[in-house]
Amino acid sequence: MASISLKGITKSWGDAQAVKGIDFEVKSGDFAVLLGPSGCGKSTTLRLIAGLDTPTSGTIHIGERDVTFLPPAQRKIAMVFQSYALFPHLNVRDNILFGVRVRKEPKEHFESRLKRVADILGLSHLLDRRPGQLSGGQQQRVALGRAIIADSPVCLMDEPLSNLDAQLRQEMRREIRALQQQLNMTMIYVTHDQTEAMSMADQVILLRDGKIEQNAAPAELYAQPASVFAARFIGTPPMNILSLENTPAGLVIEGSQGPAVLPHNSDEAWQLGIRPEHITLTDKGVAAVVENIEYFGADTIVGARIGNASLLVRAPGQLTLKVNDLIQLGWDSNHQYFFDKKTGLRRQLA
Repeated sequence: MASISLKGITKSWGDAQAVKGIDFEVKSGDFAVLLGPSGCGKSTTLRLIAGLDTPTSGTIHIGERDVTFLPPAQRKIAMVFQSYALFPHLNVRDNILFGVRVRKEPKEHFESRLKRVADILGLSHLLDRRPGQLSGGQQQRVALGRAIIADSPVCLMDEPLSNLDAQLRQEMRREIRALQQQLNMTMIYVTHDQTEAMSMADQVILLRDGKIEQNAAPAELYAQPASVFAARFIGTPPMNILSLENTPAGLVIEGSQGPAVLPHNSDEAWQLGIRPEHITLTDKGVAAVVENIEYFGADTIVGARIGNASLLVRAPGQLTLKVNDLIQLGWDSNHQYFFDKKTGLRRQLA
């Protein structure tokens, strides 16, 4: 078993607490992503799992073993860093084999393992080249090869694609996911890019200020966000969050003439969440004014204002709209989300 379990994990340096009581489990063979903005504790959490840092409190299990205080070499893991960390004076063959040679594993298996890894990663024709003769994507494949030749059941990745351009990142996302499934590895992947998380993961662990904001499958994170933070972090463009105010008719978007999005009054502060792709231009809806238009080919992003609130609308194709045009916007009530303005947490309607 290569499951990974963290219970009550904290990490502090003096008065600064980077990780504040994290609990989660990754099943054997799953691809989990630690997602969040800079400074949220995701890389620190990965380093704790790897054994590069020691937790202040809590326990870490890999399979049935408590590895909380074991050194990295005894955890049976592989790791890929943000920088490729390749030796410039060694060719691809020697870079891939470096780890197994240092660990003094049996030499008679080196060539067969090297051939398998090189074939999987498409590096067979590059084995005699040095890193300086490779593209960024090829160098990343060499770093992956060095990790997977260890035959470790667990692989940890710390933002491995951040140094690549957009097209290469897209290609490498597919390759890493296919590689993980082919080898049935348990993988934990750190990124701040929600596109990487949504397209690759079985499980997304969204972190904020050293705590878990939400732990769910990508589809659930998108469709059932637990908070305003989760709703805004997932989705491109992010979810619109609009403040509501009381009127005799019910709760309406602040500064607008309605119609009411909820038929009842409330003394508490509520917010309405709607994803841009769930809003449509209609003949009869909520009145809005066009503020800006961005055309992207497959779709158009329209910035509009309803009352005191600005929001984005994602519409297919190209629209014949101009700034200051009056439009009507509509959406299905099934795609409405409501949040407590004070706590930021999602509210379920009775």
